[in-house]
Amino acid sequence: MRFSIRHETLYRYSGPVGLAPHILRLNPRTEGARVFAASLTIDPVPVARWDTTDRFGNRVTHVRFEGVSDVLRVESSCELDVAAAAPLRDPGLPRLPWPADSNDGLADYRDEDGPEPAVKDFTEALARESGWAALSFLETLNRTLFTRFDRHIRIEGAAHSPAHTLTVGRGACRDLTVLFISACRSLGIAARFVSGYQAHAESQDGRRHLHAWPEVFLPGRGWLGFDVTHGTVVNDGHVALCAAPEQSATMPIEGGFFGDGITAALDYHVQIASW
Repeated sequence: MRFSIRHETLYRYSGPVGLAPHILRLNPRTEGARVFAASLTIDPVPVARWDTTDRFGNRVTHVRFEGVSDVLRVESSCELDVAAAAPLRDPGLPRLPWPADSNDGLADYRDEDGPEPAVKDFTEALARESGWAALSFLETLNRTLFTRFDRHIRIEGAAHSPAHTLTVGRGACRDLTVLFISACRSLGIAARFVSGYQAHAESQDGRRHLHAWPEVFLPGRGWLGFDVTHGTVVNDGHVALCAAPEQSATMPIEGGFFGDGITAALDYHVQIASW
């Protein structure tokens, strides 16, 4: 699927502020994608700007500012093709739960502390229902979160804890993603948080937004995404910007400002065309 995306983020400050160094995670990942054009426009213009690749394989942009400003505007634009994934088949996966393999390089994507008790009970019930078959469990988990949980848009704040989302039975895409990840990790399945965009607008407010979904690592297949907000497998209708073990490492704009008594207001606008 071909995408054309424009994403503008605008911070307005109640007075002139000094801007701290920022990290921008707005570059499309190239796994399964062919990027034709991509640009980042930043106002005020930073005095230094450089790109790096973080340890999770994301291309991130670092910027440094001097002087003061009462706004920070970041506009990201890209055009790319996303390839359709191979049909979903079981590559001979073992029954759940899976033991941790310390040599597979996926330790960051597992939970050493284990899930909260309510999440553990919820997960084991779905695993029993699925006959402890990995692919069946993942499909059941995805369907359950889609059909039993109310979905809504929450502009601000980090994802709620998995137990909170399970208790209230509703959440934003990032809340459902974190619950899905916790459930998978409790059975030994490596999982990560992905931020990006999706092709079809189904938001109640009619606006386009950043999106979030989980990916799991399946031996013999690699990373596979599930869109718990829409109850589907992630395919060519999604554009990934950043993937990491936790949501905090996928924030699209990370930074701060200096100024006594200054307040900030956030606005954004996302345009997505796909065909």
